[in-house]
Parts: sequence; C-alpha cells; structure tokens
Amino acid sequence: MQLFYYINEMENNYIKREKVEYKTLKDKVTSNARQKIACSLEMDDCKAMDIISDLAFSFPESEIIPINDIEELIYSIFLRLRKNMSILTPLMEDEDVTEIMVNNHEEIFFEKDGNINRYNMTFESDEELEEIMQNTASQVHREINELNPIVDARLPDGSRVNGVYKNIAVKGPTMTIRKFSKRYMKMEDLVNNGTLTEDAALMLTHFVCKKYNIFVSGGTSSGKTTLLNALGQFIGKEERVIVIEDSTELQLNYIENIVQMECRQANSSGKGKVNMSDLIKTSLRMRPDRIIVGEVRGHEVIDMIQAMNTGHSGSMSTGHGNSVDGMLKRLETMYLMAVSMDIEAIRAQIAEAIDVMVHIERIGKKRRIVEISRLEDCDRGNFKLRRLMYIKNDKLITDDNAEEYISMMKGKDGLQDIKADSL
Repeated sequence: MQLFYYINEMENNYIKREKVEYKTLKDKVTSNARQKIACSLEMDDCKAMDIISDLAFSFPESEIIPINDIEELIYSIFLRLRKNMSILTPLMEDEDVTEIMVNNHEEIFFEKDGNINRYNMTFESDEELEEIMQNTASQVHREINELNPIVDARLPDGSRVNGVYKNIAVKGPTMTIRKFSKRYMKMEDLVNNGTLTEDAALMLTHFVCKKYNIFVSGGTSSGKTTLLNALGQFIGKEERVIVIEDSTELQLNYIENIVQMECRQANSSGKGKVNMSDLIKTSLRMRPDRIIVGEVRGHEVIDMIQAMNTGHSGSMSTGHGNSVDGMLKRLETMYLMAVSMDIEAIRAQIAEAIDVMVHIERIGKKRRIVEISRLEDCDRGNFKLRRLMYIKNDKLITDDNAEEYISMMKGKDGLQDIKADSL
C-alpha cells in the first residue's frame, strides 16, 4: 500500500513538473521568437515556423516534455505570432465550422456539422482574448473597451462577430463568430437537405416572381438569412435591389443592379451613428424596385412597413419570432414602441404591407420551414391569415383550405412554368 502511494505521488509530482516546464518553455520560445521575427525584414510563415521549431528544441525544458506536446506548443505559438485570429485560425479556415463560441479565455466551443464540440486550444489570458476582439473591431472602424463593452462587427470574409468585454461578462471577455459559407445555398439545395418541400419551394418562387412582400420569421440560427439568399435568386435581372443590414450577411452576387448598405456604430465621441431607419429612408431616394431589410428589431419597422406600402412590391425582411402569430405580435410591439398609434391602425398597415409570412425553425441539427401563410387583410382589428402550408406528422403539407388558392397559382404564369425554369 505504501509502495502504491509512493508511486502515485511520484507520478503526480512528475505531471506537475511537466506542466511547469511546459509553461516555462512556452514563455521562453514565445519571447525569443517574437524578437527574432520582429527583427527580420523578410519574414514569411515558413521562416517563422523554422525559428519557432528551432527555439523549442534549444532549451533544456524540451527534454522532459513529450514530442507531441512540443509539436502542439510550436503550432500554438506560430498561430499567436503570425495569424490575426490567433488560435482561432484553424476554426476560421475550416469550411465545415459554422459557429465559434468563446465563453472566456479558457472555454472555446465550435459548431461543426450540427454538433457542438469543445476546442482543444485556449487563450493564455483575458488580455490575449481582448486584444483579438479589439483588433477585429478596429478592422471595421469600431471599438470595444470598458466604455464601449459590446461590439458587433463583420470580418473581411463576411463572418459576423459579437464581442462582450469583461466588465459585463462575468466569467471574462466573450466572443461569438457566426461564419458564412462562401457558397450560398440555392433553393434546390434547401429542398435536397429537407428545409422545405418542392411544393413549398415552387410556392415561394411564385411569390417572389409575382413581387409579393415576404416576411421570414424564426429563432436565432434557424436559417432566415439562408432562405432569404435562396429567394433572391428569383429576382428579375432588370430589377434594382437595395439591401439594408445591421452587418452584411446576404450574398446576393447574382443580382447585377444591387446596392448593399450596413449600419454604423457611433465613434468614441458619440458621433457618426447610422441606424437601419436612416438607411431605409435613404434607400427610398435610390430608385429601388425592391428593398431587402436583413432583420428588423426596433423602431425601423415603421420605415420598413412604409416602404412596402409605397410601391416597392417584392420587398423582403426577417425578424426573430416563435411563430407567424408571434412575429405579427412582435411587429405590433415594435411599432408601438416607436410611435403612439391606435393598434387597429397599426395592424391595418402591417396587413397592407406584408403579403406572405414564412416561419422557419431549427429542430435538432435540421432547419426547416414549418409554416407558410398568406396575410390577406385586417378585419375589425384582427389579422386575416390564410394558412397555406404547415407541419403535420413531421411533414410540411398543404392546408385543405388552401388547395383552391394554390390551384389559382398553377396557371400559365404559375407554379408549373416556374418549376421548369428554376428547380
């Protein structure tokens, strides 16, 4: 028993010593490598990696550290010294990773193929993570510090970044990166992956081609932007489209006559702020055929509704909601928060502006449309919705009351013609 205790104690002491030696080696290599790389006028990644590797094996601490750990050490130091996103670079370069969640400098998670995994690397300190956040914010002329503890920014590749400083986040600075694929998904891709059925795709295609105003609701990461991208492929080539977003996410590269604008935060002096409401008002003077508003969250809903009601048919927007009915209630609430007005008048304006409501949800690993409804009118202060498609027995089916309505669309300019050309 004493022998077992003695051996166990030796193993614990060895592990502790190995951790100390590892940290000592890491600090020495990082310090020396930073100096050597900074002093070189001509430095590329290969030379930098050679310098770090040579240094890692030049100190006595390397003799008791396993070779695998030394290789990981070399790689992590290389990322910290040579890459803008530091240890997050491998995740940023992996096209299958869709979300990166940094809870604090020691806890990093990522979403890949619909699964949440824990990352095997960590930041050294809060300060290292904060430096990444500050550099990211500065790239888009924004700042994050104790006076401005929250930042929303966009990386050059289109990825969206949210950062929260340590004076608000209890466990330390937090950063979330929503990555966007360079390849946008077309409608046929959404049909193939089960987001919607072919009948639903044909119906939505018809609505876009006929310039119905469409509003897409759903929760966070439910696929609202992806669906909007897919719908955009059916916009006519001759049309001029103005896109307004908080941070640019939509990839409507197939539209030739397009202007994309994004909001801007105020600078450190509190000046220069441009909000979504400002951009919607400006867009009306730009001769738009359609206006696409990435997401409405507040008083800009008034300007969006007014734009849809003033001859800009075929406009589209999204919002956070739990259902079609819930989204309509949210639109009412946002409207009331911005202006004091009779609720029946508000509902009448919303019903006049929006033609089609689409609700999309994320269920497990899958995203799918669960309801498509036609907002037909507002009768005595109540919305008149005609449900066209909904989920039943885990399938998106056509409502019995909508069969006649759908049959009307299957005319010479309806679904059958669209199917041949688009899907």
